[in-house]
Amino acid sequence: MWSTESLWFEIAVVSIIYALGNILMGHFEERTPKIRRVGKYLLTLVAVCCVSIYFGREVSMIVLSLFIIPLLYVHGYYLPKKKGINGWTGEPKSKYYEFRKWDKDIFSKEKKE
Repeated sequence: MWSTESLWFEIAVVSIIYALGNILMGHFEERTPKIRRVGKYLLTLVAVCCVSIYFGREVSMIVLSLFIIPLLYVHGYYLPKKKGINGWTGEPKSKYYEFRKWDKDIFSKEKKE
């Protein structure tokens, strides 16, 4: 009944990772266009499935798990040391918004309305 021999396993793994990421960290992407967020998910899904088809499931899961290296670098070193932004909380918000090139005046606009 349950088989992990199809690509549905890879689709499930990538989807779970993105679902948890959006639930836990989605507030950091509040001003990112939805189409870009969906595109990023689809690109990752297609890449993992293609690697699985051509090189096998083990290689695709290794490639997927290697994405943790840039995540740790950006959030653990680059943001705190180079930009002065807490890599896990995104504070101070003004620096985070500046880093993302988002309009920092969103907070003052909310107060005026």
